[in-house]
Amino acid sequence: QLQLVESGGGLVQPGGSLRLSCVASGFTLDDYAIGWFRQAPGKEREGVSFISSSGGARYYADSVKGRFTISRDNAKNRVYLQMNSLNAEDTAVYYCAARKYTYLLKWNEYDYWGQGTQVTVSS
Repeated sequence: QLQLVESGGGLVQPGGSLRLSCVASGFTLDDYAIGWFRQAPGKEREGVSFISSSGGARYYADSVKGRFTISRDNAKNRVYLQMNSLNAEDTAVYYCAARKYTYLLKWNEYDYWGQGTQVTVSS
């Protein structure tokens, strides 16, 4: 069974940091680009950050540029999203998703999804 599992979400104060992790089971991530998406209540799903299968290409949405860093460790079959300087607008359920080789920005271009992890930024 091909599966992605996110972890690392939680409650954090404004200005704080979290590191999300996405691990694959049932397949290896070597040939897959990964996207991190988020969805807040009443809002559309938003692409946050993307990384190609090799890790050589990365993309950040303007809303997170300079604060979030995406990385991958193919030996561990994991992709990470380091989130710094968090603010209330970052509150959402965060999902990782996989598609072959190159990333695309639209969520409906991805083949595999995790169940999501909640990130809440509040004092």
